[in-house]
Amino acid sequence: MGPEYARHYARTDFRKHPECYRIGRGEQGVLIAEPYKSEILPHWRFRTPELARKSAAAIYRMFCAYRRRGDFVGMDMARKFLQMGFTRARRYANRRSGRIYSPGTRQRLALRPDADKALSARIFKEKWDLVRKDKTYLRLKAAHRARRSAPVRAAGRADGTRSSPSRASGAGTSARRERRGA
Repeated sequence: MGPEYARHYARTDFRKHPECYRIGRGEQGVLIAEPYKSEILPHWRFRTPELARKSAAAIYRMFCAYRRRGDFVGMDMARKFLQMGFTRARRYANRRSGRIYSPGTRQRLALRPDADKALSARIFKEKWDLVRKDKTYLRLKAAHRARRSAPVRAAGRADGTRSSPSRASGAGTSARRERRGA
């Protein structure tokens, strides 16, 4: 998913149009999917274990609130923020700068462990593990995937555009030439 993915997300209110939401891999879309980004991002902090504890707890409470409303997109976005808290804290736990390579080179920087960031990462990981295993989350995720894939096959893509019938049916360029009269 490239630039078109980001443009699509920037123009979509996923609370009004949850059918357009793509689960994606890992944290993909976490900083562009509105209105959830604006709701969750102010709570996302990992600098110290105390901030991470408050942040992870707040985001987990938001996850639970989205779950009570049956809002899968909100649940998945909260999951992504918890995952991102873990991955970013881990990155800074290994190297204070967060960089793996020396600027302008491919030379790996030495590990300089930071115990506070490592603890922040563990705090986020505990909450992330809770939401990933949540039975309601898993059920809604499966239902979302099923709903999202069914219209794509039957009526076109979720963004309203249709794929070429010849491509959908597997026909090659000869079928397209016949339709054009070539």
